[in-house]
Amino acid sequence: MRHIAIIGSGPAGYYTAEAAQKEFGEGVRVDIFDKLPVPYGLIRTGVAPDHQSIKGVSRRYEKTALTENVRFVGNVAVGEDISIAQMQDMYDAVVLATGAPQDRELDIPGEDLANTFGSAAFVGWYNGHPQFADLDPDLSGTNAVVIGMGNVALDVARMLSKKEQEFDGSDIVGHALNALGASNIDRVILLGRRGPHQIMMTPKELGELGQLDHAAPHIDPRDLPDQAEDAILEPGLRKSVAILREFAATPEHIRAEKRIAVEFAFFAQPRALIGDGKVEAVEVERTRLERGRAVGTGEVERLPADLVISCIGYRTTPIPGVPFDERAGRFANDEGRILPGLYCVGWARRGPSGTIGTNKPDGFGIIEKIAADMTDGTLQSKGKKGREAFDAFAAEKGIDVVTFRDWKRIEEAEVKAAREGAPREKFVDIEAMIKAVN
Repeated sequence: MRHIAIIGSGPAGYYTAEAAQKEFGEGVRVDIFDKLPVPYGLIRTGVAPDHQSIKGVSRRYEKTALTENVRFVGNVAVGEDISIAQMQDMYDAVVLATGAPQDRELDIPGEDLANTFGSAAFVGWYNGHPQFADLDPDLSGTNAVVIGMGNVALDVARMLSKKEQEFDGSDIVGHALNALGASNIDRVILLGRRGPHQIMMTPKELGELGQLDHAAPHIDPRDLPDQAEDAILEPGLRKSVAILREFAATPEHIRAEKRIAVEFAFFAQPRALIGDGKVEAVEVERTRLERGRAVGTGEVERLPADLVISCIGYRTTPIPGVPFDERAGRFANDEGRILPGLYCVGWARRGPSGTIGTNKPDGFGIIEKIAADMTDGTLQSKGKKGREAFDAFAAEKGIDVVTFRDWKRIEEAEVKAAREGAPREKFVDIEAMIKAVN
């Protein structure tokens, strides 16, 4: 029997478990660990609450989770409750699928001012992540600046621009729904250091910005390159730029009908956040493109900002005893191999790139490597007992493990507590989750 531990229960973790089943059949036992008592990682706490169709991929993971040879082991913090070395003593292979849950820093003066947040924190706040449930952003001001030109920045801008009725059918948590419903923000600036041809926004998500009840996108036509230059773009980006052109061509009197303006500020590099204790403005330097890179022009201006959300990327959280690439913000690895018997997959391997679906071939690829290492003798099972060994360890240490059956009780309680029209009301603290189990 082969014993595999996967650390992280998001898409990368479950696709890897599915791959292990297909590779080894009944000859494998897979334990999927998570620090939280609930599974699915960023499907639960990262995907926008109004994107329920995307969250539906969790049904595929549930099929894997309900099989006999895959087990969810929640409420266990690897690196704290149990070390990687201890896990390697128990399992033939340990796969890190921890994602990249930490924000990259802006690394500019003033980023520690109040009401300045990274996207991991802000998205976690409106998605009910226990770590960020008490974030309490101040939405009493009128100007918000969102730094970044990717889909996460779009999600944040859209959340800030919606009113209560527009969240019908979503699973946004109650505290965020109430706060956003009472928000005074009427100007959201999306700040990017390069131009329209360098955005990382996909057409579907970008198009949603033009369908809001109370907000309209604003783009200065002068920021758009000659339309003939769009021909060199790959098809998806070409569609996104076409949507930007539609936004720019919208007559002013139509935009004026919407209370909230979502402005695209291209060619603007943030240099400092300004304020006395709390953020009041963003100092930006105008840029120009040289061989695709943003170069400062020396022209500086200040944009008013009562709230700043930085959406410039994520980093993996280091784990004691695991080699880490500080520059790349992920585990140091050679195509997923870290050390003998220790592997990584998904964002923990390649950094925060790709879509949810990208994790499927990634998971199958790492299982192929594990199988090869087992075949050529790189991995030699020495009577390791896998989950039997872990269960004995957990009993000895008094670790309160949450199983998938327990999670289903938590889910049932969340569904029961849902407001009208919502699929669930998430618990936002671990104690409440554990109470629901019991």
